[in-house]
Order: sequence, then C-alpha cells, then structure tokens
Amino acid sequence: MLRVENLSKSWKNFRFEGVSFEVKHGEYFIILGPSGAGKTMLLETIAGIFKPESGKILLEGKDITHLPPEKRKIAYIPQNYGLFPHLNTFENIAYGLRLRKYPIEEIQKEVHGIAEVLEISNLLGRDVKTLSGGEQQRVAIARALVLKPRLILLDEPFSSVDPNMRGRLMREMKRWRRELGFTAIHVTHSFEEAMFLGDRVGVMIAGKLEQVGEIGHVFSKPKNEMVARFLGHENVFEGQANGNTVEVGGLKIEIARPSRGKIKIVIPPESILISKERTLSSARNNFEASIQSFEDLGTIVKLWLRAGELNFSAYITKASFLDMRLSEGEEVFISFKATSVHVID
Repeated sequence: MLRVENLSKSWKNFRFEGVSFEVKHGEYFIILGPSGAGKTMLLETIAGIFKPESGKILLEGKDITHLPPEKRKIAYIPQNYGLFPHLNTFENIAYGLRLRKYPIEEIQKEVHGIAEVLEISNLLGRDVKTLSGGEQQRVAIARALVLKPRLILLDEPFSSVDPNMRGRLMREMKRWRRELGFTAIHVTHSFEEAMFLGDRVGVMIAGKLEQVGEIGHVFSKPKNEMVARFLGHENVFEGQANGNTVEVGGLKIEIARPSRGKIKIVIPPESILISKERTLSSARNNFEASIQSFEDLGTIVKLWLRAGELNFSAYITKASFLDMRLSEGEEVFISFKATSVHVID
C-alpha cells in the first residue's frame, strides 16, 4: 500500500536517515520512539509538507515523492488537530469536500454519515473553540476520514487529552478502524498505544528506524540493546557464549540457539517465574536469588532481585506475592526457559 524507500531529511536540529518500511492495506502501523527521534518530521515528509533529500515514497505503486500534499490523497492530523477556529464543527468537517466542489446534498450526506460513526452529530452546530480536547480530536478525525483518503497519518493523537479520555478514545479508535477499514500510520512515544492499537510497529531512535515487525515480536525480541533499553528491558546482560550456555555474572545461563564468543542477551521480566522452593519444570535456568526491593503496581508487583552478580527485574501477581509472604532480603528461586533468552546485536 505504502512503501518508503531509504528516505532521508534534515531540518534545524532534526534528522532522519535511510528510513525504509512498508504499510499494508488496512493496517494500523505505529511509529514508536522517544521525543526528538524524527517521528513527526517523517510523518510530515510522507504527507508532503517536507521534501526529502533522498529516497522515495510510493503509494499503491505510484511514486508520490514530489507530489504536493493535496494530490497525495493522504490525510494528516497534527498534534494540535489543526481545526479552523472561525468555522463551526460542520464546516470544519465539510471544508475539504467544499474545496473539491462536492454538491451540497453530498456534503450533507457525507458529513452527517461520518459524524454518526464518530458520535459527534450533536456537535455539528457547535463552535470548535468550545469543544473539549476529546471532541476536537473526533472532529479532526472526521474531517480527515470524510475525504476517504488512501492513508491517514496521526501525530500523537492522544497527547492533548487526560488519561481517562485517552483510554476511551483509544477504544473508540479501534472501533472506528473496524467500521471504516482505514489504513493508518500513528506516531507515538506510548507503549500502551502501540500495544493496544498497532498491527505492526517501527521503533525509531535518533533518526533511524531500528526495527520493524509485529508488536509482540518487537517487544519480546528487540533487535539490539538500543531498542531493548528504549522498550524498558532491564535484564540486558553481556557474557561469554559457548554453545548453548552463556557465562555471565557468575551464572551459566542456558540459551536455545548455540552461540560463540561475547554476546548480549535479553530476558523479558514477564518470563521469569518466582518460587520459594526449587521447582521441577521445563525451565532450564534455575537460580537462587534474593529480593532487593519491590514495587506494588496494583494487581501486579515488580521485583528487583540479585542472582550471582546480576540484577534481575521480574513481575509477580499481587495474589502470589501475598500468598508467598515475600519481603525485601528474602531468598527465593527464579526460573526461566532457554527459549525466553533472546540474543541481540
């Protein structure tokens, strides 16, 4: 559907370089990265606001790299939504249709139709300056979708709303996508948005798209230490591999695929099991550990543990934490499968 090939652009203090990825028809693609990574500039280059220094942008097989924004059939929703303050809700949504000289009857039909799907029919006569952040976002999305674009670009769409409204809008976005079947690229720094909405994700750090893949795969199997650290992995270790064993921090950790020499590994905290006694299981890695500290996160508890010379983080349910009567300084056993240990670049 969309193919970006080796795209590069510099502007002021921002730069992205050699960015390549594809978005499939009907896909919700997330570009995830920290502030200053170049995510917004990449989105604006795809929209045609910026011209790339090199590379290509192809939409449905057609090279649109040098087309003006209005000829790309791409809708772009900036962080501030870009609503026209002098127009009411109806006229904001209808703006693009009027620009394209749609008949009045068709404008009425299309605006009311999209307003019904987005549940903003009651707002059509309202001044947009009187709308809440969540209502303004719906109007901006309606204005984009009413034109039936081939692709919709969303720049941090939930950044201007409070946490409760954010959760509701995320659920509604999922419904709108299901009902309308649009293709989208969504820029964010939020792991929650990526996990909840995305089909695939591209992790962008310091102007480079470091890894692209399905959400679950990228989060559990980061490509390199930079991606792993950004995604919040704390169990990142460097050791000496000899076949299926890695010696690190006084421990011999079993891995699924044989390796040789110095390597780095990641062990997802959710893959680590905690027990008061050594248990017999399929997990090939079993170590004594001591609880250094813990944090109550509601239904789960995060533990920081010391095994050998290594510091691990792990999660346990609140119920299990209370049942085992765990506390700081207590000796426990940690176990994890060899297949849970991921070797990174």
